[in-house]
Amino acid sequence: MTDFAELVTLVHSLNDRALLEDFLLSVTTDKERTELVQRVEIVRRLVAGEPHRKIAADLGVGVATVTRGSKELSQGRFKAIQNEYKK
Repeated sequence: MTDFAELVTLVHSLNDRALLEDFLLSVTTDKERTELVQRVEIVRRLVAGEPHRKIAADLGVGVATVTRGSKELSQGRFKAIQNEYKK
């Protein structure tokens, strides 16, 4: 595998939840998994309209970390999470 597009293709091809979980466990550390879960939580709270400082305080992260998620949202990313709130 030489680029990100190939990684996306591989992950997309993993239609079985157990295979996907096995793959993600294999390519990430405990710390990386914790950070990924935290990033998703930050974005969910941002989409729900929570203030940056409250999110930062609740999750024990810096406001800059929350702002990073906000910047990604403003660039049109995290569509899957935004779609959760449109339902």
